[in-house]
Amino acid sequence: MTIDLTTMTLREAMAGLDAGDFNVLELARETFLRLRATDPELHAWAHTLEETALQTALFQTRARPSLKKRAPLTGLPIGIKDIFDVAGVPTRCGSALFADAPPAYRDAEVVHRLRRDGAILMGKTVTQEFAAGVVSAPTRNPWDLDRIPGGSSGGSAAAVAIGSCLGAIGSDTGGSIRIPAAVTGTVGLKPTFGRLPMSGIYPLAPSLDIPGPITRSVADAVLLYLSIANRTAEIHQLDEQLTPFGEQPLSGVRVGVLDGFFVENIQPDVKTAYDVAVTELADLGADLIPLTWEDAAVARAIASLINRAESAGIHHDHIRAEDADLLGIEGRSRFEAGDLLPASAYLRAMGAREVIRTSIARLWARHQVDVMVAPAVAATAPSAETLLVDFPNGTEGVGQALTRLTMPWNATGQPVISVPCGFDRDDLPIGLAFIGKPDDDLGICRIAHHYEEATRWFKRSAAASA
Repeated sequence: MTIDLTTMTLREAMAGLDAGDFNVLELARETFLRLRATDPELHAWAHTLEETALQTALFQTRARPSLKKRAPLTGLPIGIKDIFDVAGVPTRCGSALFADAPPAYRDAEVVHRLRRDGAILMGKTVTQEFAAGVVSAPTRNPWDLDRIPGGSSGGSAAAVAIGSCLGAIGSDTGGSIRIPAAVTGTVGLKPTFGRLPMSGIYPLAPSLDIPGPITRSVADAVLLYLSIANRTAEIHQLDEQLTPFGEQPLSGVRVGVLDGFFVENIQPDVKTAYDVAVTELADLGADLIPLTWEDAAVARAIASLINRAESAGIHHDHIRAEDADLLGIEGRSRFEAGDLLPASAYLRAMGAREVIRTSIARLWARHQVDVMVAPAVAATAPSAETLLVDFPNGTEGVGQALTRLTMPWNATGQPVISVPCGFDRDDLPIGLAFIGKPDDDLGICRIAHHYEEATRWFKRSAAASA
């Protein structure tokens, strides 16, 4: 039996399993065949669990006919970023410093919840070293192997995009879910900060870190989010919550269209795709409200300073250890620079963060919008060789270029979902960000889902041409 994974979503796999079109073992086997065929060039996986996964799939296949009630994620092949503990597997965090790490004693809490709900763990996906960066070497972008997949959850996004898993878990401190999702044509959800457990996840900056899903569709992102948020009981309501209604499903929805900082220095093709997406939202019935957030640049700077200071604290001993030379050059220089920041600068940044949160809350209250939209990332996937990005106002290094539009929302802690909204002249994906008020994670997903269903960009697959 051959299963076409090039466009299959988690929800489509669930339907196929329920209909008996294939069984769990067949799905797992085909997914691993995909992995073996693509990963020698893509390098999305740091560690695979083929034997364990196939044993689990065989057990689920045999048990399925006799079960009166099945776990909602039964049989779905999922990748886990290699900063999350998976019982029996070392957590190496993409670093030679942790090459000899012992196997984890237990699952990270969000991994435990996925396993509890029946997901089959395919293995560990590549992360930028200690989740600090946007390159995710050696992983490459499925749309163009000469380009990066973004980061730091680049392995998770590349694996989903190419079909070597149907969903994956990443983490987001400065954009590490949304950036790789945007540049690989997948969907990435950064939930509201502080609402999901971080136990068993190696930290980068604890007051910014948040886990979240990377998938092929918004509905799939909601599916995994409900599992890792310990809201499994709500999964059976998914159709009712997300199903579009009428020709204008966004009628009456107030969409704040961000300009200023978010459009003033972005690639022309990204700006064009953003403008078209805004028009499409209007066609779906949305009321468009132009918005300028004057403090966006300050928010980005605050998030950056907090990120550097806290990550330096996490790695203070690593940069002074005898084996510090095992750290990559980028990570080590980043942590050493952060270690030079005075405590007073960090404390001022934490105080300014509260001012920024008040600033964005006032913007919401003043304009009474239901959601805000902006380009998810200012550029499409950069070259892995140069790691430079050209903009109308000059050239930037890849880190500055890709995090510029994502980090403000780490400062505020709001939920953000990136969904595909088009392609540039080099046939590289472009992402659109839907930003919500705190705890409105499902609200922004509902609006993003209506947009996704109308435009169908998520159906254009990198796997189809692999």
